[in-house]
Amino acid sequence: MGAEAGLSHAEVLALIPQQVPFRFIEEIAELSDTHAVGKYTFKQDEFFYKGHFPDQPITPGVILLETLCQTGLVALGIYLLSLEMPKDEVTAYRTLFTDAEVEFSDMVLPGHEVIVHAEKVVWRRRKLRSKVQMHRSDGTLVASGTVAGMGVAT
Repeated sequence: MGAEAGLSHAEVLALIPQQVPFRFIEEIAELSDTHAVGKYTFKQDEFFYKGHFPDQPITPGVILLETLCQTGLVALGIYLLSLEMPKDEVTAYRTLFTDAEVEFSDMVLPGHEVIVHAEKVVWRRRKLRSKVQMHRSDGTLVASGTVAGMGVAT
């Protein structure tokens, strides 16, 4: 039986295993058993901009997908696990990506802040499917769809 209230925003953020230069969540603005909201600002010197594209850097779609998953699967999944088990057991799990269906509708450039909204669709046997949306801080929709993953004991 886990902690009744689950982990705090800060505790969940601290447990996210992805680290710089592959962490694309800086803040968890909202977190509950039904949804999560994460924020990230893409820095001018991110490693991938040197090659995508040198003269006009644009954040690659695969990085945007990773950003969606870090909020919609990893952060939300850690929180949901914390509702079922003690914190020391939660740390024994890693979220593995299983599939996604995402449509990209605009670009993210160096310096842009993005906000990811994730809504739990299914949580069953440590498998999570979330409906996700990414907006730039000006409200422009960047990407939307569904992502899925599962918690695996390490």
